Amino acid sequence: MAPKPLRNDPFPEIRRANDAGAAFVLESKGEWWHAGFHLTTAIVGPTVLTLPYAFRGLGWGLGFFCLTVMGLVTFYSYYLMSLVLEHCEKSGRRHIRFRELAADVLGSGWMFYFVVLIQTAVNTGISIGAILLAGECIQIMYSELSPHGPLKLYHFIAMVTVVMIFLSQFPSFHSLRHINLVSLFLSLGYTFLVVGACINAGKSKNAPPRDYSLEASQLSRVFSAFTSLSIIAAIFGNGILPEIQATLAPPATGKMLKGLMLCYSVILVTFYSASVSGYWVFGNKANSNILKSLMPDEGPSLAPTWVLGLAVVFILLQLFAIGLVYSQVAYEIMEKKSADANKAVFSPRNLIPRIILRTLYMALCGFFAAMLPFFGDINGVVGAIGFIPLDFVLPMLLYNMTFKPKKSSVTFWINTSIMVVFSGAGLLGSFSSIRKLVLDANKFKLFISDIVD
Repeated sequence: MAPKPLRNDPFPEIRRANDAGAAFVLESKGEWWHAGFHLTTAIVGPTVLTLPYAFRGLGWGLGFFCLTVMGLVTFYSYYLMSLVLEHCEKSGRRHIRFRELAADVLGSGWMFYFVVLIQTAVNTGISIGAILLAGECIQIMYSELSPHGPLKLYHFIAMVTVVMIFLSQFPSFHSLRHINLVSLFLSLGYTFLVVGACINAGKSKNAPPRDYSLEASQLSRVFSAFTSLSIIAAIFGNGILPEIQATLAPPATGKMLKGLMLCYSVILVTFYSASVSGYWVFGNKANSNILKSLMPDEGPSLAPTWVLGLAVVFILLQLFAIGLVYSQVAYEIMEKKSADANKAVFSPRNLIPRIILRTLYMALCGFFAAMLPFFGDINGVVGAIGFIPLDFVLPMLLYNMTFKPKKSSVTFWINTSIMVVFSGAGLLGSFSSIRKLVLDANKFKLFISDIVD
């Protein structure tokens, strides 16, 4: 039986014949553990080192509560989306893209374009951020070896971009499975190194004074709390679960749950250990990157140089994997339009356009990373506006529309409550992030050699 077309959908996007994006980039060959590797790379990244900073806006009790609730809600959200995808697959409509799933279930053409816009903005933003942070990692190592060297941040960003251009030629999402397995171990590696460094710093004679008090002003506390919520929500977000599930060999039933359990096992170990150790040592003086707190501008380093150096190397290597994972949606869109599914994946007809387009995409990301080293503030806004609808609202809505639980059921009210609460949190978090952007505006200069914190 031929796949059922989308309701009221004019888009040829969902047709599988001659769909090079599906055949090449989103080929379905993976096992559940491969999905777990992809998910872990998409969620567990160097942003885990921001968690102590998020705690300083919430305090111990509320910090633990929000971290746990966000973890439970996102696991539940991703599980619901996997059930919707499995339901569509059993009905003869296997969706491999977030945008076509949303358009099918919600029956709206504008939803297709809404998801394309939000998902592309978030994924491109993360790719730019990965290149920027990787450049900063090399700059940190360079400044230790040559404190007065002539090279600037944009030079290191250019180096990272060249490496990313070479790595971007892996033809499919599935072909990244071994890279993402290494990425999983790298995330555990630098987390353990940083946790050990924090414990060592907390017990040393140079340990900083600990103050866990929140800001004095009630208004400032509220803004800080919602900024912290936005940070935690963005850290748990990924926005590409349908594309990750697309890499699974059909039938996908039950496989995604196993992949999620693998991913959240790593999350449990890394998120809580980094949060507790970093906030315990630095309290309300925790930097937005705990490595910077361990390497203060004034005074001695609070951890052995080799430990921090190894952690930076691990972070640098994982950032390449993260940049590759979040580029797959852009590659799939490009390949859908430029490649010929009837030709071999490495045929000149497909290879030459792939090299040109992916090189241009990465070069563009690298250019924006060099031009906007204050991109972290911009990304905070993009994260609040993008991750909330993709990961906290749409999955619940898709589940309610697909399975139609009774309005008197617990499931319906849990899903509806999550949508309402996180829509409100997303709006307030966006406002807080924009406020920080405005406050930091006087620090913004194009192509400067230091990332605005």
